[in-house]
Amino acid sequence: MLDNKVILITGGTGSFGKKFTERILNEYNPQKIIIYSRDEFKQDLMKKEFIAKYPDAMDKLRFFIGDIRDKERLYRAFHGVDYVIHAAAMKQVPACEYNPFEAIKTNIHGAQNIVDACIDKGVKKCVALSTDKAVNPINLYGGTKLVSDKLFISGNAYSGGDGTVFSVVRYGNVAGSRGSVIPFFNKLLENGEKVLPITDFRMTRFWITLDQGVDLVFKALNESKGGETYISKIPSFKITDLAQAMCKEIDMKEVGIREGEKLHEVMITSDDSRMTYEYDKHYIIYPNFDWWNSKMFMTPGGKKIKEGFEYNSSNNTEWFNIEQLRSALKELGFEVR
Repeated sequence: MLDNKVILITGGTGSFGKKFTERILNEYNPQKIIIYSRDEFKQDLMKKEFIAKYPDAMDKLRFFIGDIRDKERLYRAFHGVDYVIHAAAMKQVPACEYNPFEAIKTNIHGAQNIVDACIDKGVKKCVALSTDKAVNPINLYGGTKLVSDKLFISGNAYSGGDGTVFSVVRYGNVAGSRGSVIPFFNKLLENGEKVLPITDFRMTRFWITLDQGVDLVFKALNESKGGETYISKIPSFKITDLAQAMCKEIDMKEVGIREGEKLHEVMITSDDSRMTYEYDKHYIIYPNFDWWNSKMFMTPGGKKIKEGFEYNSSNNTEWFNIEQLRSALKELGFEVR
């Protein structure tokens, strides 16, 4: 699929971008991988890291300094690109709340720039990374990502039948990433803390690894016909169980839910259920537009879910218990106590 192709990753120096680049180099023979981001320091660190890991593949890596807000720079960077993975975004909830105009410029205007550049430069497919926070959003980050998702899905109407194919993949915070609670808990435990702060004892989350997130993007690249939103079937866990998995003897205190935070992660709403199909390891929400042809575009093998179905981390049928969480944490390289 990606052999002899040119792939560009926006926000490519992040945890997803590095893992995706690593997987491409291990599993495919690309013509070129372009890392597009605005942080020259992170690009330098990534370049050094990959020189050490893949000395024979460095002729395939290119590092472009640029902002997705800069349409002219995107057009230059997208020249000759086959596939675009859009991972760049303002992701920190408090930062988006305090800097709303900046969040809109990056997450919404930037997304529109990506759509335009893909269509005008002849990109074959674009997969945009979304978040559970875009589902029934209660903070600005989620609101901007909802608009971003809509732009990418509607981008298929602008690209036409033989233009760029746009799709979306949706998942929550990746286990062990900077956005997850695991490094925070781990740092407290390293510093000798005996009590871990829990925002709400009822809180649940989904468990997804970076590799699972990359697998979902590969699936979208391989299968998408335009307008799909892909959601992985993944286990849930209780935040209190995670704390006990990291340290068996730990005490916990409830500190109150933060502004813009949800008790449970929601991936599919009951309103979306009318256009959602279930597959072996994932769900697909299909678009509800006149231009979308289900007979031509729908991936075979799916089963339509019941209307009113909602997929969230509290009503999931698959759960990690404390021992399973301990094993999963060890696999990620975290110490369990």
